[in-house]
Amino acid sequence: MDPLNSIYTRRKTTPVKCGEVTIGGVYPISIQTMTRSDTRDIQSTVAEIRAATDAGADIVRVAVLDKEAAEAISAISKQVVCPIVADIHFDYRLAISALKNGAHKVRVNPGNIGGSDKLLAVALKAKETGAAIRVGVNGGSVPKDILARYGSPTPEAIVESEA
Repeated sequence: MDPLNSIYTRRKTTPVKCGEVTIGGVYPISIQTMTRSDTRDIQSTVAEIRAATDAGADIVRVAVLDKEAAEAISAISKQVVCPIVADIHFDYRLAISALKNGAHKVRVNPGNIGGSDKLLAVALKAKETGAAIRVGVNGGSVPKDILARYGSPTPEAIVESEA
């Protein structure tokens, strides 16, 4: 048995489409990277994405810090061949705008975009546009009051902060 193939067949995840790339299940592992350029600088971001795909990246994530960056995704995605993931922090409206502008996937953290009602709004827009969502949680987004109660970003504190 091919050892690489056995890795794929043991994965128990549900496949998800990110543009034309399928992630999870028995599909090969996809290479994802993130740009360092300011997403609002469309030409620099396009050049960086092209260099990444030339080097083997399948999916590229861009930072969406404001409305202008979310809107830049439209122009960027027309000039590159890979799916674009919008990295969102603190404002669910940026995720919705990125999806409207062609993001194939958004990366959000419910603890720092305002909670479950905001996440639901993002999920509904993703469903409407056929995009994927990566919901992430981490210790950096645990509110100070919960962090004080637990003393550190324990798994319990993270779960409570995302509820």
